[in-house]
Amino acid sequence: MAGKNRRESTGVTLADLSKPSPWRRQHGGFSPPSYDADPDTGAVITHHRAVDTLGLMLSNRTISPEMYDAGTMFRLHFRSARLGSFGVSSLARMPGKSTRGMSTQHMQAGIKVAEAIEVLGGSDSAAGSCAWHVLGTEASVREWAMRQGWGGRPVAPPQAQGILVATLCVLAAHYGLLSRPRAT
Repeated sequence: MAGKNRRESTGVTLADLSKPSPWRRQHGGFSPPSYDADPDTGAVITHHRAVDTLGLMLSNRTISPEMYDAGTMFRLHFRSARLGSFGVSSLARMPGKSTRGMSTQHMQAGIKVAEAIEVLGGSDSAAGSCAWHVLGTEASVREWAMRQGWGGRPVAPPQAQGILVATLCVLAAHYGLLSRPRAT
């Protein structure tokens, strides 16, 4: 029987990697997947997108489209500035690239984030902390409220959502998306 290498079945089934895991599905809804083609190989790529906090609040009419746009602008500046806990691929592995310094675009985005945080009352204020964690690092409102909160103290989720709405309103005015009423 020397040539028979039979694998014994371990009974372990592999998860379908084309779908979100059960753990991920419990943390919120997903929009229908979008399909794209890889530009290099032409292979079909499936994108599963989680419903974000701002999108959910906009669909529930908790916030206005201008407030949604302000939150999205802050998030884009935050990502461009490479702030938070987002992992960044090392440029040292790419031929002809270096890791020295930040580009002008990254520095300008960082200045915009700093200006927005300052308008919100600084990083120690409730609005500044909410903007950094909920809009910037994309933590959920509940996660920010229970873990970080304001000044290290937990905040009840309904109050945390109110803080986020106020933050978005101030950001919308800061970015010039809302018209300010004039006294007559």
